[in-house]
Amino acid sequence: MNNAETVVRDLLSHADVMIDGARAWDVRVHDRRLFERLLREGVLGMGESYVDEWWDCDDLAECIRRILCADLEHVVRPWRLLLPVLLAQLTNLQSRGRAAKDVPSHYDRGNVLFRAMLDTRMTYSCGYWKEADDLDAAQEAKLDLVCRKLGLRRGQRVLDIGCGWGSFMKFAAERYGVSAVGVTLSEEQTELGRELCAGLPVEIRLQDYRDLDERFDHVVSIGMFEHVGPSNYRTFMQIAERCLENDGLLLLHTIGSNTRKNATDPWTDKYIFPGGRLPVAEQIIETAKGLFIMEDWHNFGVDYARTLDAWHEKFVRNWDGQLSEHYDHRFFRMWKYFLQSCSGSFRARRNQLWQIVFSKRGVPGGYISVR
Repeated sequence: MNNAETVVRDLLSHADVMIDGARAWDVRVHDRRLFERLLREGVLGMGESYVDEWWDCDDLAECIRRILCADLEHVVRPWRLLLPVLLAQLTNLQSRGRAAKDVPSHYDRGNVLFRAMLDTRMTYSCGYWKEADDLDAAQEAKLDLVCRKLGLRRGQRVLDIGCGWGSFMKFAAERYGVSAVGVTLSEEQTELGRELCAGLPVEIRLQDYRDLDERFDHVVSIGMFEHVGPSNYRTFMQIAERCLENDGLLLLHTIGSNTRKNATDPWTDKYIFPGGRLPVAEQIIETAKGLFIMEDWHNFGVDYARTLDAWHEKFVRNWDGQLSEHYDHRFFRMWKYFLQSCSGSFRARRNQLWQIVFSKRGVPGGYISVR
């Protein structure tokens, strides 16, 4: 046993994770070079070595949860991984040009992937599992929750910033009789979303949110704020305020972090969501100051672990004979690592899921929270 292996074994023992142990969350090592790579490359090396098949784990989400709860990712922090942090402090990584490239790099990976992984409505955000038993029910419950929090009424017009494939707008048009406009930077989302919403008063535009300048009864953004970036939070709020009628509501649905970060997990930033940043609560409050009144703040982050587990189950189940014709084995391992490591992060309560309701002038008589 070399020194690197001794160090890694000792570190993992603090998370009750064993090397070549018999439990589902223990790590099985296939390449002994893994230990030096982990100490040299930290979190990035952990993800890359999994994709390279240097190690495996039956319950990867639980393994990641234990590692995060033990705070091990902060023990091994190679100096070269600090460069993205410095760049994030000095530059706007979510500028128009960067966003036009980074956002499609994830969402244009192929509609065949997302159709095989998501619910039937193609909702790529956290489901609401309070009374749901399956993914479709959880996503419909989430969409209905948003509609009820906004108090949607027939004939109203709603803006969806970062609309994806249009699942919220389609649901709101069908169930609540509203019309809607949504914007996205993904060409594949735009194309399929228009097909899915055909025949409804729903318009999907391939457009940057910063170009919006028209009024709506309500504004919603579900799972897009993670791509906005700290340099643009105030701009986002100003655009939402400009587009919202004075008596309307803004609902912001976003993943949130417990600690302020200038860069995301380096593996996720490199392979999954380039340029993505998770806000902390005080950033949202600060950037809304003078523009909005915060009426309600709802955290159901534990539901995201269950949502990710459901996506992972569908992804694996539909791999053979469906997805394997379009993606290679390395993509299979990369996507498994993405879904399960994210699940582990939510299980560890490192990440949260917030739904925040804002008004421009306050709700007369007070806002009644909906759960």
